[in-house]
Amino acid sequence: MAKLYVEAVPPADLNKNTEWFMYPGVWTTYILILFFSWLLVLSVFGCNPGTAWTVVNLVHFAITYHFFHWKKGTPFSDDQGIYNNLTWWEQIDNGKQLTRNRKFLTVVPVVLYLIASHTTDYRHPMLSLNTVAVIVLVVAKWPNMHKVRIFGINAGNRVAVHGN
Repeated sequence: MAKLYVEAVPPADLNKNTEWFMYPGVWTTYILILFFSWLLVLSVFGCNPGTAWTVVNLVHFAITYHFFHWKKGTPFSDDQGIYNNLTWWEQIDNGKQLTRNRKFLTVVPVVLYLIASHTTDYRHPMLSLNTVAVIVLVVAKWPNMHKVRIFGINAGNRVAVHGN
């Protein structure tokens, strides 16, 4: 008997909040932003290269931790709230662990740490700051930390507050 219905393949889950990271050239752009940030810090503050790399590393840490590992949900309403309790890191690659994107985003803070530490000659205040930043970012990216909220921090559901 002939098939009466067409078998449709469900579309890939395209999360608008994370799909931009799949575009060609995003990794290169990410690296160039870090490099030009270093040049900007170097020229504006007139500091030595090691201090500039440390500043870039710490700013990178603060921004990526906030947007990748702290903020939950998406800015888009058409996802029906299915991502409300997930951070950007938990949403990327549909939650699949150890993908190329996740590995790249794990290697970047490690390389920044190595550059910043080496160019500051492993001096105490800079080395400590860089070490704390890399440890926090790398631990947050471990597959075992997927959807884990340490001590319940940031575990609460997002609550929308509406005015009268």
